[in-house]
Amino acid sequence: ILTCLLAVENAKMDEMVEFSHDAVFGVPRDGSNMGIDVGEILPMEDCLYGILVGSANEVAAAVGEHVGGDTETFLQMMNDRAKELGCKNTNFMNANGLHDDNHYTTAYDLALIAREFYKNETLQKISSTSFYTVYPTSTQPDQWDMQNHHKLCKNLPYEYEGFIGGKTGYTNVARQTLVSGAQRNGMRLICVVLKEESPYQFTDTISLFDFPSPHSIEDSDH
Repeated sequence: ILTCLLAVENAKMDEMVEFSHDAVFGVPRDGSNMGIDVGEILPMEDCLYGILVGSANEVAAAVGEHVGGDTETFLQMMNDRAKELGCKNTNFMNANGLHDDNHYTTAYDLALIAREFYKNETLQKISSTSFYTVYPTSTQPDQWDMQNHHKLCKNLPYEYEGFIGGKTGYTNVARQTLVSGAQRNGMRLICVVLKEESPYQFTDTISLFDFPSPHSIEDSDH
């Protein structure tokens, strides 16, 4: 979420992102990825779809390198931006959320970051997109058909009225994590679920959005 927020704040959607050896091979090959090869180039917009819809770890790494100029500078940008947003218990060690003993955050801090994320219509649109295709170009030969891992999206198993986007996460240590936003009648809610087991990250999010009644988002005055 923060990687994509920094991308829209510091880059244009038509900027071209080249995939370095470190971006491609610096993430586990058996993890979530798009299978991009070293030297291939994608526009930033497709990269954001790759991250938010496809959960592609190597794409997040490449975007971090592109925006920051190098990984270390981007990590400093991430941690500085998190502090600007009020985060007090967060430290980022990579651009994709993969496990590191010194990489951590809290539900509250993620909600602060998400609040800024949801202010951007482009990020809302991309992260609430159910299906997206990246087509072959002169700079990369493959077609990727992606389905959003966030199942509150339209036409997915836990489709939720008013859903405005979000992001899934998973590591063996963190388990299932989920950030979601919903809006109806001018009221916006942000929900963060950590350390969950599938599919309860989705059902618990719906229960929290609907608390204390199935009509709370429509009817609440608070």
